[in-house]
Amino acid sequence: MNDISTPEKLVANLVNLLTVQAGGPDHFVGHPQDGGVGRVFGGQVIAQALQAAQLTAPEGMVAHSLHAYFLRGGKEGPPIDYTIARDFDGRSFANRRVVASQTEAAASIPILNLTASFQKPEDGLEHQECRMPDVLPPEELKPDMKLREEFVAGLPDITDGQRAMMLRPRPIEMRTIDRLHWMNSEPKEPRAHSWFRTAAALPDDPAIHRAVIAYASDYTLLGTAALPHGLSWMRGELNGASLDHTIWFHRPARADEWLLYMTDSPWSGGGRGFNRGSIFTRDGVLVASVAQEGVIRRRKKA
Repeated sequence: MNDISTPEKLVANLVNLLTVQAGGPDHFVGHPQDGGVGRVFGGQVIAQALQAAQLTAPEGMVAHSLHAYFLRGGKEGPPIDYTIARDFDGRSFANRRVVASQTEAAASIPILNLTASFQKPEDGLEHQECRMPDVLPPEELKPDMKLREEFVAGLPDITDGQRAMMLRPRPIEMRTIDRLHWMNSEPKEPRAHSWFRTAAALPDDPAIHRAVIAYASDYTLLGTAALPHGLSWMRGELNGASLDHTIWFHRPARADEWLLYMTDSPWSGGGRGFNRGSIFTRDGVLVASVAQEGVIRRRKKA
């Protein structure tokens, strides 16, 4: 296992995790997370699939959107294979289709389908209707890890596995303005705001910054749909899983500088919750929009 004792090593491990390796023509392999247990984090699979697509994009074109469907939960430990279909190469746009799969009992099992669209940068008409809310800056907020330590200290019945999951070192530093589902047991409006950035500097490669933003975009999103119900996965009250995930990259942004993630959930029902996200730079520039639907069900008591 790699040494993760410093923020720099945590972020270096994240970059390594999101750097897929060529395994043949239009075929790439994603590393497993060191020490990972249980189900693979959905943001990891999205980011690795995006990285695979970016490596096959025409020169000079950058990703402006991705659309992904989660088919099955991936397992921690085995590598993930990414197979690319080059569906379209035009003068201004290109399209790549990615199938992520893992081998189980000598069979290749798809776990995610992702389509990414690429564009040759150009000037165009500009407007931004979505405005960044007036919120506290990250310097005035406690790090989420401190909040997690306080939360765990107040749970005498927490299991060793839950404690390890809550307190494991993270390469993404977050500072939350509102109370997230695991902090809150009272129904509240389905809105949340969190600042995030990597815990140390990233390489000056726009592709890895897009991949890290894609990775982090899966944080806090589905939990927004739990807020009106005062329920939490952490307290064992819910079952859930992401069904699909869409990101539109509007402008380049650095993921090692503070970004504000504003999420809301306009609807839930039928065992599903729909969630939206907007990602802003500190000076209020909208750099990405996110949408996701996921399974959200009250856990039945044994």
